[in-house]
Amino acid sequence: MRRSYTWIRAGLLVLACAGNGAGAADLDAEVNALLPQVTTWRRDFHQHPELGAQEVRTAGIVAEHLRGLGMEVRTGIAVTGVAGVLKGGRPGPRIALRADMDALPVTEETGLPFASTVRTTYRGQPVGVMHACGHDAHTAILMGVAQLLAARREQLAGEVVFVFQPAEEGPPEPGMPFGARLMLDEGLFTDGKPDAVYGLHVWAALPVGKVGYRSGPTMAWSDEWVLTLKGAQTHGSRPWDGNDPLTVAAQVQLAFQSIIARQIDIVRSPVVLTTGSIQGGVRFNIIPEQVLMTGTLRSFDEGVREDVIARMRRTADGLAAAQGAKAEFRIDTNAPLTRNDPALAERSGAVLRQTLGTAQVVEMPLLTIAEDYSQYATVAPTFFYFVGSTAADTPPRQAAPNHSPRFLLDEGALGVGVRTLTALALEALDGEASR
Repeated sequence: MRRSYTWIRAGLLVLACAGNGAGAADLDAEVNALLPQVTTWRRDFHQHPELGAQEVRTAGIVAEHLRGLGMEVRTGIAVTGVAGVLKGGRPGPRIALRADMDALPVTEETGLPFASTVRTTYRGQPVGVMHACGHDAHTAILMGVAQLLAARREQLAGEVVFVFQPAEEGPPEPGMPFGARLMLDEGLFTDGKPDAVYGLHVWAALPVGKVGYRSGPTMAWSDEWVLTLKGAQTHGSRPWDGNDPLTVAAQVQLAFQSIIARQIDIVRSPVVLTTGSIQGGVRFNIIPEQVLMTGTLRSFDEGVREDVIARMRRTADGLAAAQGAKAEFRIDTNAPLTRNDPALAERSGAVLRQTLGTAQVVEMPLLTIAEDYSQYATVAPTFFYFVGSTAADTPPRQAAPNHSPRFLLDEGALGVGVRTLTALALEALDGEASR
């Protein structure tokens, strides 16, 4: 596959205020000059991936870079999170830019010369480790943006908090807080809440050079559900001597799908209910005492979400009771709804179009994936957008998706990410200061 390692800019940014101290052409030149270093960072992180709350090496590199830029740096937030504060030379707003650092328990199959060969143990299972979702790119991009903005320190109006977050993909053990929530709980913004928070994500479903966003609801509410079905163990030849939780699990699986197919108006609000695992029994002729089912619920409306959860609980309880078994049902919220603030989305969308050209900016559909970036909306308006990462000669529908062991990022996305996130930050600082 042909790979592009340069970014060709498709438009000029008209900055809201000339106080940034540099024109669009100057910034373009600086981005292009910085891209080899950003690419080197990205490849290094890709070759040395770390799972959530284990990003010790990555966090160390990030912290050293931010300190080298003269920032105030805090480490150890949410175990491995890093935050750096860049104070501008003029008064103005406070914004935050966020990148996630963690990799996935996936064995890489890309064949890249810098492919990961790392292996570890994840929740008791031996696994490979891979940046299969592009967080290596996010980290490298934000390090590049930090360098560009630090060079403009004296001209900037306001300050920027650079947030390098662990465990977006999840904590080491179920039931623990994800990285964004834990960073907030541990005082990420105790020295002052931001006026806005920005984030991006490389996206295999878009070609390199394009970016996408939508105003309002963008990514789904994500709940992880756990259902324990308790029966009575017996020999497989005499099922009447016990209570079979495996049969209950089969009935629950079909009944859960009927909730969505026959009880919920999915035309009004999309809902996805998926079972990801059913675990029970160790031998062919023994009916086990217990079965564990786990899965995910994705929704866009809190009322619909609560209704589905109530139906799931009622269904599991009823089917278990009919068989003389017991059901224990638990819901853990991994991420609330990701929603772009409409006013901020309008401003930010204009910046993206001015930076890349109108044809390069698309409206995203509702996505049933989820992001714990949504937690930052509890403290400030947020804007989250997607950066195309599939090579121009590959139809996005044929590209390996994010989370695939064959996920292949075209490194042209790095330049697009650095340029657009820098442009958004400059507009947020100088634009807001001039209002």
